[in-house]
Amino acid sequence: MSALILAACLSFLKIGAFSFGGGYAILAFIQREIIENHGWLTPEEFVDVVAIAEMTPGTIAVNSSTFVGFQLFGFWGGLLCSACVLSIPFVICLIVSYYFNKFKDNAYLKNALLGIRPAVVGLIAAAAFSVAQISIASLPSLFFFGLALLLVWKFKVNPILVLLICGALGAVFYGFFPAL
Repeated sequence: MSALILAACLSFLKIGAFSFGGGYAILAFIQREIIENHGWLTPEEFVDVVAIAEMTPGTIAVNSSTFVGFQLFGFWGGLLCSACVLSIPFVICLIVSYYFNKFKDNAYLKNALLGIRPAVVGLIAAAAFSVAQISIASLPSLFFFGLALLLVWKFKVNPILVLLICGALGAVFYGFFPAL
């Protein structure tokens, strides 16, 4: 049990330490750590965690750490894993906020950020592809993907409203056709 707690804490410390670019940029890393390296969640459960994380406050890293910690160890495990994923970014934010004004006009820092931005987009695209492979497994799921994409991208509908619409339609559709 204590080896499992240590493994969970170290995994979420690592996830927190490398969560640059936000939740979507680190999604593939979280997936690899939680599913492939440790088997704490199935791919389907992970996609459900991502969906729940979209509808609840907080980042995907925090929500997934809370979920996995709770699933493995109960309430205190959820709290501990959440603290682990937040601790290193918290310290980094303190350090960056202290030195930001001193280095904000530094050419090396600006150039580094210019290199990091496209890399973050690539990480987000890799995470989207990985989640899509699991989530878009049937013709109806492809329809829901297309509907969400159309509503958000073309018609600029609020993503929260899109989630509610697709969730309601999914409940109705899969209620009538559960085998699909």
